[in-house]
Amino acid sequence: MKRVTVRVPATTANLGPGFDAFGCALSLYTDVTFEETDGGLEITGCEEAYTGPDNMAYTSFCAVLASMSEEVRGVKIHIESQIPICRGLGSSAALLVAGAIGANVLRGNRLSTQGLLNITNAMEGHPDNLAPAFYGGLTASMVDNGLPVTVNFPLHPDWEILALVPDFTLPTSKARAALPAQLPREDAVYNIAHGAMVLKALELGDEKLLRNAMQDRLHQPYRKSMIADYEKIEALVRTMGAAFCLSGAGPTLLCITRDKTLKTRLETKLSALTGANWEVLKLHVEFEGAKVLKSE
Repeated sequence: MKRVTVRVPATTANLGPGFDAFGCALSLYTDVTFEETDGGLEITGCEEAYTGPDNMAYTSFCAVLASMSEEVRGVKIHIESQIPICRGLGSSAALLVAGAIGANVLRGNRLSTQGLLNITNAMEGHPDNLAPAFYGGLTASMVDNGLPVTVNFPLHPDWEILALVPDFTLPTSKARAALPAQLPREDAVYNIAHGAMVLKALELGDEKLLRNAMQDRLHQPYRKSMIADYEKIEALVRTMGAAFCLSGAGPTLLCITRDKTLKTRLETKLSALTGANWEVLKLHVEFEGAKVLKSE
């Protein structure tokens, strides 16, 4: 086998209070094709800035081969992605997952999904996006003795997920740099309690509980100033009855509701706001996770 195409879903992390722990796979996708050659590295389908050896699909590909003590041959990588870059929808995690699976398939699927998660988590530093990208659905993850542990949680089938994607980026490194090194104990307790309620509200389909639970004191208060119209949009969404949070580190904002009319109503109101232009994407939860589309 010399060629494989892998599809990986977008992901949203944190879901408000579940900082670096909660994640959910969404219905936007990155398809990456790996073809081993006798030449060097060739990457197509993305901006030129991402066509070098630091491309995350390639670094992950190489890391998995190294874990098997396999040499890195020449490889052509073609990327077709629907996931916006640096918007808090897991574009980096999708490439890491694709590279790991691609290398594993080309070497006979010698590693388990958990093994691939271990390798990519060591590269990414936290499993909140990686876990749902691999496994699909709603996940909570922790790192125990340096290794990620992940479980899936049930979701009520009636949730509508709207991603509000702005026309500007926010690098994760910048968003992380805004966070304080220490937090008050009461803020930690607040997030533990709210995080538990978020998982139960998502399972039950309880809109009121989710609106109240999906609030946070660990990261969103320190990041919102970097996102145009954040407070206006939050107030608008909550007035309309939906739960609201940052998607990952942002700047994409997430609305979760059971109201099928929210997208139309929200788009009308957003157009009146000054600042950035916001695209409203209606998404669903992707329960399947990453998969191989074709191998030959």
